[in-house]
Amino acid sequence: MAALALEALVRRETAIVAAALIVLTLLAWLAVLAGAGKGMDPLAMTAWFFPFGDPAALSGAWTPGYWLISFFMWAAMMVAMMLPSASPMVLLYARVTRHGERKGEIADAGARIAAFAAGYLCLWILFSLFAVTAQFALEHMGAMSAMMVLRSPAAAGALIAAAGLYQLTPLKDNCLAHCRAPASFLAAHWRPGIAGAWRMGLTHGAYCVGCCLALMLLLFVGGVMNLVWIAGLTLVVLAEKFLPQGPRLRVPLGHLLIAAGAALAVAA
Repeated sequence: MAALALEALVRRETAIVAAALIVLTLLAWLAVLAGAGKGMDPLAMTAWFFPFGDPAALSGAWTPGYWLISFFMWAAMMVAMMLPSASPMVLLYARVTRHGERKGEIADAGARIAAFAAGYLCLWILFSLFAVTAQFALEHMGAMSAMMVLRSPAAAGALIAAAGLYQLTPLKDNCLAHCRAPASFLAAHWRPGIAGAWRMGLTHGAYCVGCCLALMLLLFVGGVMNLVWIAGLTLVVLAEKFLPQGPRLRVPLGHLLIAAGAALAVAA
């Protein structure tokens, strides 16, 4: 009887963690939709974020306000696109820590779960900082249009082909394998305490960035706030990580990207 009650309690608390992940993902997608609803126009998005005016930001100059908007845009996209694929790992970690708490082995399960998820998201927030810096550099060089798309078909083709080549590397294969095996990851990287949970989240985030970095950079090809590209890349990530055939998609997708990139560069 006690065992059944414990199992029911663990299930309920797992559902609470799942609900929190869903709410956070939905909020991120709402932010992305709000930005994309401005027609991928950064000036319109600036006006939406600063309705009472920021004259320098509204001019399109890279003021602190404009940097903040662009960074928030990237961070919201990364949470919306990547958190769903990390949910099985977070849920399994939550289940293990809650079970340990019931047995009296862990006293701070809730804080550990939050630290694990925060550590994971921290890596994608750092990637967002890298991405917005790259966006600034590309705009400063005149390589990116006002619609946040690479101007040069040759450069776009080269980026697509590079993403395809990365798909074929052992690093991509290794990172994908870690992302697809939550139980093995936790067994290999388990650390005690809240600080240990944070480190585990960081480690998982590092594997996830290693798995999906090249794919995320393709947003510079299709448009940083292009919903079709955002949704398409999200589905590719989910397919690689969740489908039984996911690992086998890596190589043909790589060849497809290489071919598409080469065709675009040659046509230019």
